[in-house]
Amino acid sequence: MADLPPIAEVTAPDAAALDHLLRTATGPFVVRGLVADWPLVQAAKRSSQAARDYLVDHHRDVPFTVSVGRPGSGGRLFYDDAMAMNFATVRARLPDVLGEIDRGETSDDPRPIYLASIDMRGFFDGLDEANRVDLGTREPLASIWIGTRTRIAAHNDQPDNLACVAAGRRRFTLFPPDQFRNLHLGPLDNTPAGRAVSMVDFDDPDPTRFPRFAEALAHAQVAELAPGDAIHIPALWWHHVEGLAPFNILVNYWWRDQPRWLGQPQDALHHAILAVRDLPDDQKRYWRALFDHYVFDADDGVTAHIPPGGRGVLDPLTAASADRLRNFLLRQLAK
Repeated sequence: MADLPPIAEVTAPDAAALDHLLRTATGPFVVRGLVADWPLVQAAKRSSQAARDYLVDHHRDVPFTVSVGRPGSGGRLFYDDAMAMNFATVRARLPDVLGEIDRGETSDDPRPIYLASIDMRGFFDGLDEANRVDLGTREPLASIWIGTRTRIAAHNDQPDNLACVAAGRRRFTLFPPDQFRNLHLGPLDNTPAGRAVSMVDFDDPDPTRFPRFAEALAHAQVAELAPGDAIHIPALWWHHVEGLAPFNILVNYWWRDQPRWLGQPQDALHHAILAVRDLPDDQKRYWRALFDHYVFDADDGVTAHIPPGGRGVLDPLTAASADRLRNFLLRQLAK
């Protein structure tokens, strides 16, 4: 790919400065050295083996879920020609997984090994507490990602994300949310990790098969991170992530500013495909207008004529009314 503009770099000397950046950001940014003092980062700077030993010292003796790819894949965890996954998902003990990574670290073509989105508090003792970013009043999910050289197709996430490189190097290529059409997305229900991904091979893009990708690149930004560096990926921004070193560790924090009891928009999209997409065109136009009225363009005029106390879910949702609505939907879907 052609050279892309860099993601903006900012400074955050303390938790208050980082909080201000996260609250006011209108796009992604990089903070160099944000977590340089982490014990895990310091271990990784000594050696990959020191970082692996540090993880083993803190791990719980439980099976970990690990993705194992094929030699010759270039680290790309993706689909095969039949649209099945080109990797297997197995369960294994962390020392065994890290031992396999150690044995393949000097290989010219090791098979990709990837532990993705491992809950730090659920699978380690003291790791999160010793290696943590102060995010103020936010209540993030802290996850760790451990693996060999990998290429993870461009995808997006609903929560905001602060990703911190603890070992190795990571390259992030980011696209604004509105570039989804130009990224040529794959299936919604058959995905490598739960989110639709770009079908474009960023190392060898095919302009005939993916003619709109050039337009996506016109809006792309890129950053390469070293141990201790962090990147903020705002909600819904598309990101293609590459682990560039033989051994890589990333710690990330996900959070949503919206209440946890709200539903997931992805579920609504799936339900709309089930209930609306294949209707006749005139009916789809009606439902599009109704969605605009009640959801996308909703204002006080939607409920002004209904007496207070009788508006049901048309009033702003609360935890209680959201729970009632969720139970109603479950009953409807079970019919």
